[in-house]
Amino acid sequence: MDSKNILVESYDYKLPDELIAKYPVTPRDSAKLLIYDRKKDKITHTKFKNILDFVGDKHFIFNNTKVIKARIFGKKESGGKIELLLNRPFNDKFLVYIRGKVKVGTKLYFDNGLESEVVELLDDGSRVVKFQVKSKKLKVKSIEFLELVKILEEIGHIPLPPYIKRSDEALDESEYQTVFAKKEGAVAAPTASLHFTDELLSKIKNKSYLTLHVGAGTFKPVDVEDIREHKMHSEFFEIPAKTAEILDSETEIVAVGTTVTRTVEYYAREKKLSGECDLFLNPLNKPIRVNHLLTNFHLPKSTLIMLVASFIGRKKTLELYEEAIKHNYRFYSYGDAMLII
Repeated sequence: MDSKNILVESYDYKLPDELIAKYPVTPRDSAKLLIYDRKKDKITHTKFKNILDFVGDKHFIFNNTKVIKARIFGKKESGGKIELLLNRPFNDKFLVYIRGKVKVGTKLYFDNGLESEVVELLDDGSRVVKFQVKSKKLKVKSIEFLELVKILEEIGHIPLPPYIKRSDEALDESEYQTVFAKKEGAVAAPTASLHFTDELLSKIKNKSYLTLHVGAGTFKPVDVEDIREHKMHSEFFEIPAKTAEILDSETEIVAVGTTVTRTVEYYAREKKLSGECDLFLNPLNKPIRVNHLLTNFHLPKSTLIMLVASFIGRKKTLELYEEAIKHNYRFYSYGDAMLII
């Protein structure tokens, strides 16, 4: 084993700022696609719309999670401004990130009568809050997740990743969402799926869906030197029985994105149809079920680039990233894609 595989710094690369995609390309399937054939050790450059020419009738697995408007702006009792990013439900409360100083007991006020109170400060920087809503009759009641989502739809903002460095715009409501998004709960998009149009999707004969609600932890940096010490965030997943049948068979599958990959690989190990996925794939923990990986280009030293390296090795991953930079591929959530076959 390459001893560098355990060092976070070994997954670093330099990316020119101008290659960070601030906006999506249109149409979606006009993005660039880098294809790496492992058997032939061959790189092909093409457009995303041509993807089916390279995978034939293999079975695609998609993540049908739907991004919610998880970023809201409000104020404290003192009048100080506050920004809150909903991460996920947590028992009967919610895990959030708050920009602004708060302590246990701090009350926050938002539009449409939405209020929250901080009940716990966690070591990882997240906060536990409870939400309630004040009606026109001035009655206050606690709310469930789906009720909260409806309010967020009216007052919230699409939670663009921090590296995009702009405010969300009207176009993001549709573009930062897959065309097949169905189950609300994600605070980040399964970005490899953003390249699919309805037309391209209709050409895929064999496809199945699962759900993994992408959390804000997907952007959490790896802040240890040795990747074996990294504690992976967990995210809720659900796999329909029909999809599980495919996963239990010998069918060759194309995992569309890192979220699908982690969910499928977690199922291959645990055989659970729902629960919390906290699987960390890397060169020390390689895939055992996914045959082909479709993914975007990821942040340096992130768990996502380590996941790619679990398929093709760290050196080859960095080599392909350099190739993408050389050919001016666009990186990260709104960027171009790579297919490993």
